Amino acid sequence: MADQQALDEVVRFTSDLIRIDTTNRGGGDCQERPAAEYAAEQLAGAGLQPMMLERTKGRTNVVARVEGSDPSADALLVHGHLDVVPAEAADWSVHPFSGEIRDGVVWGRGAVDMKNMDAMILAVVRGWARQGVRPRRDLVIAFTADEEASAVDGSGFLADEHPELFEGCTEGVSESGAFTFHDGAGRQIYPIAAGERGTGWLKLTARGRAGHGSKVNKENAVTRLAAAVTRIGEHEWPLRLTPTVRAALAELAALYGIETDLTDVDRLLEKLGPAAKLVEATVRNSANPTMLEAGYKLNVIPGEAVAYVDGRYLPGGEDEFRATLDLLTGPDVDWEFSHREVALQAPVDSPTCARMRAAVEEFAPEGHVVPYCMSGGTDAKQFSRLGITGYGFAPLKLPEGFDYQALFHGVDERVPVEALHFGVRVLDRFLRTA
Repeated sequence: MADQQALDEVVRFTSDLIRIDTTNRGGGDCQERPAAEYAAEQLAGAGLQPMMLERTKGRTNVVARVEGSDPSADALLVHGHLDVVPAEAADWSVHPFSGEIRDGVVWGRGAVDMKNMDAMILAVVRGWARQGVRPRRDLVIAFTADEEASAVDGSGFLADEHPELFEGCTEGVSESGAFTFHDGAGRQIYPIAAGERGTGWLKLTARGRAGHGSKVNKENAVTRLAAAVTRIGEHEWPLRLTPTVRAALAELAALYGIETDLTDVDRLLEKLGPAAKLVEATVRNSANPTMLEAGYKLNVIPGEAVAYVDGRYLPGGEDEFRATLDLLTGPDVDWEFSHREVALQAPVDSPTCARMRAAVEEFAPEGHVVPYCMSGGTDAKQFSRLGITGYGFAPLKLPEGFDYQALFHGVDERVPVEALHFGVRVLDRFLRTA
């Protein structure tokens, strides 16, 4: 059982890490090293031997191994990223890098994505060192750079250049799972991630004939691009159910006493009410236009126009995604991946899943644990290159009205102290026996 010092440390570590500004603006504009040094110091204090590794100066990763008691057991990867997305201080109630603790809540960028989980990992392994605890399996602890961009300096670099550090790892756990989802009718649901949609960030380029803005131009690159972007934005993608999503729908339907009618999934989602939010983004591929670039003067028709699209595809859905984009862009617009990563699928009936479920239920017996698929992605994509099956398991017990998912990349990101305490207890319970 996690001791009082672990409960105190998880709050302090979360606050301290938030105060270390590791904003990732993309394009290499980030410095994770101060946070990596902090994490390595705490790991060393637990008697571990952390390694600090960089592909690019200042873009630092930390890896350490905790020896398990069963040498025949496969190792488990436990990972969290150190970078965060930008935050505009003027929009926040408190400064996003203050790490302020107010009324039992820790405020700041990274409080839920995902310096809270980083702090939980540190608190748990330090607690074990004090208590003389060894987990059943070897644990590989990894704190990564660059997750909020391409991961090329983080998990991608570790998987490609240092695979030996993950020897024996067959499964991994990280962010976006085992948090409290309140359905508004008194039920508390704890979704555990067992899949991720693939990442297909696209660059669209339309070319045409440059000319004077006052002249007739049937080869206007801006017009061609706008038409393609509109087609993509308005496209209704067909229903595609993966095994994880089928399992999620079945368990949620059983929880609500609803027949699992997969012939009309949209109607089933309506019946699930607010709980449909856990599933609705992962029953289809998607493509959302996000950025436009064209022109350099109002009265000049440019010869080229560019747009960017955030595309996501389900496991097994990449071929359909590509073919659909070919049709939607048409003959006058080219498209390419500016960043691409695989979709992931993990078994929902594995012993590891059962242990995660048991750990949550021990400390939240009133909760209902269900599997789900993440609409976005994590570092599990890069670690999958090493044959590591990834799950989302960063436990938090949240009060009603606390919209966890809205705080990801949102304004006034924060986490209750009691949620961190719950997370340490559950993570400690799971990792001991995983």
